Amino acid sequence: MDVAMTSTTQTVCPSCGGPVSDADRFCEACGAELNPGTSPTTPALDTDTEPTVEITAPAAEAVVGPCRSCGGVIGAEGYCETCGTKAAKPRDHFDEQPAPWVAGVCDRGIRHSRNEDAMAIAATAEPGSRALLVVCDGVSSSLDSDVASLAAARAALEVLVAGHAQGMGTAESHNAAIVARLKAAADAANDAVLDNTSPDSPNPASCTFVAAVLEDGLLVAGNVGDSRAYWFPDDAEAMALTVDDSWAAELIATGVSREEAESGPHAHAITRWLGKDAPDHTPRTTTIPVTGPGWVVVCSDGLWNYCSEAAPLADLVRQTAAAHGGEPLPTASALVDWANAQGGQDNITVALARV
Repeated sequence: MDVAMTSTTQTVCPSCGGPVSDADRFCEACGAELNPGTSPTTPALDTDTEPTVEITAPAAEAVVGPCRSCGGVIGAEGYCETCGTKAAKPRDHFDEQPAPWVAGVCDRGIRHSRNEDAMAIAATAEPGSRALLVVCDGVSSSLDSDVASLAAARAALEVLVAGHAQGMGTAESHNAAIVARLKAAADAANDAVLDNTSPDSPNPASCTFVAAVLEDGLLVAGNVGDSRAYWFPDDAEAMALTVDDSWAAELIATGVSREEAESGPHAHAITRWLGKDAPDHTPRTTTIPVTGPGWVVVCSDGLWNYCSEAAPLADLVRQTAAAHGGEPLPTASALVDWANAQGGQDNITVALARV
């Protein structure tokens, strides 16, 4: 999958210190008007403000459709000419459905000013045959994580789509071939993050990585960070296929309750990630045979934040699917709506495959 890239200069809003580019006329975070044709030169007094750097970013997508608030016309600056509401950007909420049995939804959430989540998915037409689901969650405290996460997800999917090695004809060699391909996808994702990071950035872009490969009765998942993959069979116990690389997961391993560990002050501090300063980006992988019907779920913490354990999350997915005719795209969309209804404090991504 090709990614169109262009060059943009990113700096900060003089009113709130939020990130803006030289093409912006209004700040996305606070709505302040910027000097047309020039970049702000006086940042807000903020010790966390990032310096101006040159980055590569996905090609700009035009805002289409009427205002979501009043139905008015969206002006050239990206604001409604009737009510003044900032128009939603295509990246704020998008979905993909490569086949009727596979779909995903990626959403900005309620509390964040931009969507730093990303996904890239692919599937063959026959249900249960081959599905590739990748989710990357940009680390909010790093610079340009929204750009890096999207580039990483697309680069990983490109590797997974291109490779279809069967091994030596045995189940063990087939599994080894998929695991090797998944690790190569993580390498490509990490390279994509580096390619979208300024060499002299004091806070390099970084993101999480999780991918699930369903192929010929095998389900292989691997992750770096705290985005997750699950297998929810219809007639068996729900399974978490990944273990978070996080302080919370380490506390849980020592006997601290999940509720306490995931609600503490460092609950979302991750210990591994993709990026320039990553200690190790080799994904830990899990393989299981798939012998019956069920749901493959790959998601960011914007969803599991509100329903962390596998069993209750499986109940939520099954109930939501039942209410939407078992269709993956409406189910994923409803799960995103559910997470937003719980507070939407983070970006939310849900990718589903119905076996």
